[in-house]
Amino acid sequence: MTSILTLLGVFLLSLRVTGVQSIGVCYGLNGNNLPSSQDVINLYNQNGIQKMRIYSPVPEVLNALRGTNIELLIDVANEDIQALATDPSAAANWVQNNIQSYSPDVKFRYIAVGNEVSLSSSIAQQYVGPAMGNIQNALASAGLQDQIKVSTSISAGLLGISYPPSQGSFSNEARPFMTPIINLLVQNNAPLLVNVYPYFSYIGDEADISLDYALFTSQGTVVQDGSFGYQNIFDAVLDAHYSALEKEGGSNVEIVVSETGWPSDGNPPAASSENAGTYYKNVISHVNSGQGTPRRPGRGIETYLFAMFDENEKSGAETEKHFGLFFPNQQSKYGISFN
Repeated sequence: MTSILTLLGVFLLSLRVTGVQSIGVCYGLNGNNLPSSQDVINLYNQNGIQKMRIYSPVPEVLNALRGTNIELLIDVANEDIQALATDPSAAANWVQNNIQSYSPDVKFRYIAVGNEVSLSSSIAQQYVGPAMGNIQNALASAGLQDQIKVSTSISAGLLGISYPPSQGSFSNEARPFMTPIINLLVQNNAPLLVNVYPYFSYIGDEADISLDYALFTSQGTVVQDGSFGYQNIFDAVLDAHYSALEKEGGSNVEIVVSETGWPSDGNPPAASSENAGTYYKNVISHVNSGQGTPRRPGRGIETYLFAMFDENEKSGAETEKHFGLFFPNQQSKYGISFN
């Protein structure tokens, strides 16, 4: 009996550890006041953050990651996609220079071929899928195809229908882009990476979306969709994407949330430290609970928070500069526990 209880305790502990490992943090470099990469790696370790996303293969960051247990999601920059799609040798060189040169000292987990590539760009329609294929072939040639999965990171804007979640589908414009990508994901047992931002959903439709629904603070079901009840928009967006995948032959494709966050400034009252702190704490709790979504219950939701630091050189709206979990001086904004 004692040995059985001991084994049960180890099993339960392993479940808790798996939950902890669901959370990663995106590391952006668009700031002129950010700490060194080595200091950043130390900060990840000090806070028990075991997963990182970076948006291009930066040698300083990759060298600082050597010998750590931090798992990495690394992007192919959007501007490099066309070259990798049209020249298999360029893809092989990219894998050699940015993956093989650092592996196994660096624990690569995913390669994202592009981040939110716009459908208005020819890159989306012509090059993302072929670039993914060439990167996949290069990984296979290096014997890394089982260790590292190739995907692309999309925005929720590719959905033509997102409400109710069961009716989720990709838009007519997005379908020619997404169908070959989904086929590749199915063939290689790889996840789809999706950037999920309840903040933008909320500010885009405050008449129909409550702040509580966006911040995980609703006390009961807000949206009833057949047998599925939704208390937060994060789950609703994920399940809308699962529905869309099912309609395109991707029923077995998992989703990894490659970005999610809430700004602390730049658009009051929605963007505030109070709301941002509430969102980050609640999304961490939700993801680490292991409860999954109504459509995919009992599954971990691997999620990357955006972002490690406020980035004072980010372009776009003022809010883009205020998504940091930490100030550039490495002080925590919200006192968050990641596990």
